[in-house]
Amino acid sequence: MSSSPVLVIALQSPALLRWAAAVVLALVLALPALRARAEGVELSQLSTQRVEDGLALSFSTRFELPRPAEDALMKGVPIYFVAEVSIFRGRWYWRDARVARDTRSWRLAWQPLTRQYKISTGGLNQSYQSLGEALASLRSLSGWRIAEPKDIDDDGRYYLEFSYRLDTSQLPRPMQIGLGSPQGWGLTVERVLPLNPDFTVRTATP
Repeated sequence: MSSSPVLVIALQSPALLRWAAAVVLALVLALPALRARAEGVELSQLSTQRVEDGLALSFSTRFELPRPAEDALMKGVPIYFVAEVSIFRGRWYWRDARVARDTRSWRLAWQPLTRQYKISTGGLNQSYQSLGEALASLRSLSGWRIAEPKDIDDDGRYYLEFSYRLDTSQLPRPMQIGLGSPQGWGLTVERVLPLNPDFTVRTATP
């Protein structure tokens, strides 16, 4: 079977091969502008910083709890929020490699006996007097270490995928049967953002 003339030329010309790699990488890095989704959540800030023990991420969102979710909460149904982030290294010759991934989750519950809202995350618990105070603590996170030093190096092009959502998959099964994602519970935001050579986010514009 004969090889494509273009492929033969590319393999014989290092300069052309580097140009082709640059074109593919540029197309990959252009995807973030197209791959974005938001429903009821505004991502007002997202930044990354290279630190001694890896890479840290901070984010801030704006949203209000949907009425059906608030009604369920007041009836004793805990609700969950989940943030997920993955770091990818771009590869022109093959599928991009995911080098790091982490998840954070928060459980929000109403406690009628103490008339307080309780947030549980990572084995820690915090109580709040009002729903507004509880939601304020859920809307942002600072200094979240998302990658270790071994996961990232200076020789490569990286981007991150970030999502934050109200996780309806953790609702009681009777609330999910036949509904898929319960109506009126839509809270989610997703972003794909390239990283600069110093591993800061190339653009933090939502």
